[in-house]
Amino acid sequence: MNVAVMQPYLFPYLGYYQLVQCADIFVLYDDVAFIKQGYINRNNILTDGRASRITVPVLGGSSNKCIKELAFESNVAKVLKTVRQSYAQAPFVDNIFPMIERVLEHAERDITTVCQLGIFEVFQHLGLGKQIIRSSDLDYDRELPAADRLIAICEKLGSSHYVNSIGGEKLYSKDYFAERGNQLTFLHTQDVEYPQQGKKEFVPNLSMIDVLMWCDKRQIRELLQRYTLV
Repeated sequence: MNVAVMQPYLFPYLGYYQLVQCADIFVLYDDVAFIKQGYINRNNILTDGRASRITVPVLGGSSNKCIKELAFESNVAKVLKTVRQSYAQAPFVDNIFPMIERVLEHAERDITTVCQLGIFEVFQHLGLGKQIIRSSDLDYDRELPAADRLIAICEKLGSSHYVNSIGGEKLYSKDYFAERGNQLTFLHTQDVEYPQQGKKEFVPNLSMIDVLMWCDKRQIRELLQRYTLV
């Protein structure tokens, strides 16, 4: 059994969903500090053929607070309008836009709940079931160094295989994990392209919203498998 751990992000890029897909248990890391100017509450979509930023404000967002302590602003009308206008001609807008509305307008506004719903809705749309839990619900030593916290989470869940996004190669050592009885692998997203209507040059690494708007379910399930573990 393998475990992956990531902070909750709002409709992140495809690679995040690949990490969820490859994990037997995916842990939303919500008992760590909120990252201002990060991608927890913002991402890029395709507008007029270019990447453009959408942001859902976080009330009192501060790096001195844990993610689980913070909530999204309730007024998301501007973001929804931007998404609707940007993808007005996309083939799956009528199916996908209601999903985005359900997530962004959800009554419970805490970051973890909204982001978790975003993951759940996408996998439900694809007919795929995933086990997603929160680190804040686990009993482990939160005072440990970063790598040891991840190992402790794996041990708590009965796993000896931890999968991290490829960016973690600069942070975590396979040897360090192995010395503590845990295998560490990194997920590397392969180069992917899909039709972006009217766009000759593909714009990569956009929000999952872009993938959902342009691709059917079969195509998305195939894209979720385009990764390697190294």
